[in-house]
Amino acid sequence: MELRQLRYFVSVVDEGGFTRAAARLHLAQPGLSAQIRQLEKELGQPLLDRSGRSVTPTEVGRAVLPYARAALAAADAVRETVDAYTGLLRGRVTLGLVSGATGHAFDVAAFLADFHRDHPAVEVALTEDTTERMRAALLAGELDIAVLGTAEDVPPPGAAFHIVIDVPLVAAVAPGDPLLDDDHDDVEGGIEDSPGSLVGDIPGIPDIPLDALRDRPLICLPHGTGVREALERGCTRAGFRPRVMFEAAAPHTLKQLAARGLGVAVLPSGEDEAGHGGELRTLRIVRPGMRARIAVAWRADGPASPAARAFLDRLRKTLPKAPETS
Repeated sequence: MELRQLRYFVSVVDEGGFTRAAARLHLAQPGLSAQIRQLEKELGQPLLDRSGRSVTPTEVGRAVLPYARAALAAADAVRETVDAYTGLLRGRVTLGLVSGATGHAFDVAAFLADFHRDHPAVEVALTEDTTERMRAALLAGELDIAVLGTAEDVPPPGAAFHIVIDVPLVAAVAPGDPLLDDDHDDVEGGIEDSPGSLVGDIPGIPDIPLDALRDRPLICLPHGTGVREALERGCTRAGFRPRVMFEAAAPHTLKQLAARGLGVAVLPSGEDEAGHGGELRTLRIVRPGMRARIAVAWRADGPASPAARAFLDRLRKTLPKAPETS
């Protein structure tokens, strides 16, 4: 039995078939199949069920799989330990990034290019997804690190994070919107409107209570994002369900829709400023105020590999921690 045969077996299971596994391993499919059959012959039992549309592990294969993964992880750890002593960093880092998470504040391409220049033997796999799915993938060990949105200022159980953006949510409307004519009470000096956050931190713009949005069509980011979660929690506290009529993954699209008078865009403060300065008016949402937060997240026990730990360390230095809001 050879480690490469175990790696081939695990790859076929992960990819659900020989064709995709061969492409991932940069092997010819006949050679991959021959190695798996050799492993099965040595063990005296079939490990894979090839009868369906996708290849799945047999009962014996399912029993063997965790041991195969553990053997491969141990072999990788041996290589990484030796590399650490020689100053060479190698391995694979899986990074999740929520779309538009940091905007102009984070040039992900420049960051990855700089990291690759310093650590050319490290492979980085980048995916974009919603906060909800990335949080689950992180806790399941499918991601090493994620840059995601969060409605909370503390991490969920099993995770740790480093908040890099923490700003209030605001309402952006077209000129002439009825919200601009309403007489809403000002919040003097800032009020504690949500745990650990001061909503009176956007000088120069008027306030509206969240309840003013009760019967208005809203424009917001999709379900699974931190901003949407913050909006829905705030509306629950205010005693109503938000009427989200339009949703899009890009804040720029939300602003375009609001500028056309199609509804009230709920955005992180700052996102309302670029590109539609003459076409949008901003209102600070209070009672309750809501926050948009972006965090660098990882499992509470830390990334497993030296490569992922080095990547996380650099990412945290590149994205400094957001100032405290309380």
